[in-house]
Amino acid sequence: MTLLVQKFGGTSLGSIERIKSVAKRIKASKEEGNDLVIVVSAMGHSTDELTNLASNITGQPSRREMDMLLSTGEQVSISLLAMALHELGEQAISMTGNQAGIITESAHGRARILEIRTDRIKNFLNQGQIIVIAGFQGTSLGIGGIPEITTLGRGGSDTSAVALAAALEANACEIYTDVPGVLTTDPRIVKNAQLMKSISCDEMLELASLGASVLHPRAVEIARNYGVTLLVKSSWDNLSGTLLTSKKNNIPTKGGIEHRSPVHGLELIEHQAVIALSNIPDRPGIAADLFETLSKGGVNVDLIIQATHQVNKNDITFTVNEDELKNAHSQCLHIIKSIGGEISTQSNMTKLSINGSGIMGRAGIASSLFDTLSNSGVNIRLIATSEVKVSCVIDAGLGTKALRSVGDFFKLNNKQISLNVTTEDNHEPEVRGVAIDKDQIQISVKNVPDRPGTASNICSILADNNITLDTIVQSERKHEDNTKDISFTIKKNDRKEATIAIKELISNWQGATLEEGKSIARISAVGSGMPFTRGTAAKMFRALANKKINIEMIATSEIRTTCIVPELNGEDALNAIHSCFKLGENDS
Repeated sequence: MTLLVQKFGGTSLGSIERIKSVAKRIKASKEEGNDLVIVVSAMGHSTDELTNLASNITGQPSRREMDMLLSTGEQVSISLLAMALHELGEQAISMTGNQAGIITESAHGRARILEIRTDRIKNFLNQGQIIVIAGFQGTSLGIGGIPEITTLGRGGSDTSAVALAAALEANACEIYTDVPGVLTTDPRIVKNAQLMKSISCDEMLELASLGASVLHPRAVEIARNYGVTLLVKSSWDNLSGTLLTSKKNNIPTKGGIEHRSPVHGLELIEHQAVIALSNIPDRPGIAADLFETLSKGGVNVDLIIQATHQVNKNDITFTVNEDELKNAHSQCLHIIKSIGGEISTQSNMTKLSINGSGIMGRAGIASSLFDTLSNSGVNIRLIATSEVKVSCVIDAGLGTKALRSVGDFFKLNNKQISLNVTTEDNHEPEVRGVAIDKDQIQISVKNVPDRPGTASNICSILADNNITLDTIVQSERKHEDNTKDISFTIKKNDRKEATIAIKELISNWQGATLEEGKSIARISAVGSGMPFTRGTAAKMFRALANKKINIEMIATSEIRTTCIVPELNGEDALNAIHSCFKLGENDS
């Protein structure tokens, strides 16, 4: 028998008619010979309605009581759906998160799943029952071992479904929603967004963290970590939807389903060189001219960092293999002669990277990396971040020491640590999808000490306040007093707490100041074929230049290129980049 976990969202269950329709779909799947575990969300806008009820009583309800309240929404759904299945002649039983054995940590409103005790579910499956489970909720062992209802936070039903699929070793997890699958971008902004037939979990994790709301990053993390076959389909048709692919990682499960270390690997790439262009004009087209020239000259660029500009000037820094340094320097000289600015290079550098899933989505992971390097006396030259990888460029002479220290801190074994590994072209598209995130603000810390530990201190103070950051850019240019600037983006809702925390930190750094940037939009292109395709970033920069859109910041990682642009240009930028990679022309 094939075991499937199927999840139906609130829109799919928004009325009695829709619940009956979902029951018929489930019955048809059962008649095909499948064993079924069904995970459901609350009906329609039930969660919003319950939240409004609470707000009419108090402006600050306790998280425990909100969990008690909100968990009732899914209980309505499971009972009604079970009744609808009974009416169709099917054996079905509904279960709350507690009854299904979903055990979580004791964090009301945002609990992570520790384990799922599957014995009861398996017993009912053996009896031929369809199991209907309330998503979004679980139970923790509170004070004195008394169970406490907990909820998982935003996207919790997706997380419940994928976690159940992992624990039950299901053949697949099917997420039914009100869209046909995962699209190349937001169809509300880009009218010709296309359905993707497949996408890797790494790519989906990047897109989900950037605001693609079809799947929550936590659900994708679990699918990636456990090799769960995950499909996203429409509730309204029988089309194939989008298949998410991942490799079976076989990582030890110590720590719980969602509490395994998000860091799965560590790598060191030697023989790197840094090229820095400083004081170049801040206007649309400069980055495009530079990287088109390098691409045409046969230079393979790795990391790209553009720092915040000062007085209409920008700094752009990038890395190449040492054997390409001479050619890259020559190409850059042509650009500098025509636009002005200065150029500097440094060879004998090394790139150290941690990789995994949900790295930047977990407060404290990046700061732990930076802190470990600082404690080892390693200064960070450049930083590049994404949801699946954080990279630091450091002096080559400290590479072995850094590798050992970071590996020990994250408790990685020899099989998880690699040196100068080369990967073969995966023949995947250079860009699979593009995303826009308008929920970010840019903050810059000016005149910070250029010494080990600075980046760690900033990231740590944010992590201590449970603030996650995404794009981190450390300026290459030094001020006259040997200080640098560090810029990063955070969610708008974290602005106040972040400002207070950072001001307290930098009060100990003479001359350091905090500067909040303008309203921004973060536009990112994601594709697992990007490392094997020369000129991807140049195409993106040219598309923006053609629309006269200026780039405030640039940050790249292995499979993601991100540009920060003024918020008012965000939707135009998204359309331009989606078009330049021809994502709207056919299925991806």
